[in-house]
Amino acid sequence: MSTIHEILALGPVMPVIVIDDSRQAVPLAEALLHGGLKTIEITLRTPAALDSIRAVAAACPDITIGAGTVINADLASAARNAGAAFAVSPGTTPAVIEVCRMAGLPLLPGASSVSEMMALQEAGFDAVKFFPANAAGGTGFIKSLISPLPGISVCPTGGITAATAPDWLALANVPCVGGSWVAPQADIAGGEFDAIAARAKTAAAL
Repeated sequence: MSTIHEILALGPVMPVIVIDDSRQAVPLAEALLHGGLKTIEITLRTPAALDSIRAVAAACPDITIGAGTVINADLASAARNAGAAFAVSPGTTPAVIEVCRMAGLPLLPGASSVSEMMALQEAGFDAVKFFPANAAGGTGFIKSLISPLPGISVCPTGGITAATAPDWLALANVPCVGGSWVAPQADIAGGEFDAIAARAKTAAAL
């Protein structure tokens, strides 16, 4: 089992995926791998999400699958049972933390304030998801945390684009960003996997 730090170190960009048809999941994962990206966050926002995680876990062992939008204990358990290697939450509750620990499922917990990050650090976390990244303060906010919170790595997600990702990745406390631009929902639905692979290649080189 990988730690969250090891997962964040797999590449500079973690594609954040909203998928409507689980039959598209394996071609999508293969396109991301072809482009050089080794992680994927499949958000639990559609009925197809858990089946998509199952399909990718069975067919693509070289990609590390995260379940995103884990907002309660039931979703955390379902994600683990479907084959997710880690969980990502937009915010964090004690119940989500507890069930992930009991299931042995590494958690990238969500936070958008200094107090939330300090509380998560007290709870044993040294990596957090900063969400919604642009709306919650942008690069200036995260840069200002480098000195007072030197032990926390941040994976920002929310409003990040191919153009702005390098600004985030230039920060010392940002090993990885999450973004939906690599594999937009419409491109997945339309089977535009060559275009997704091309964007993945560009993202992997950031």
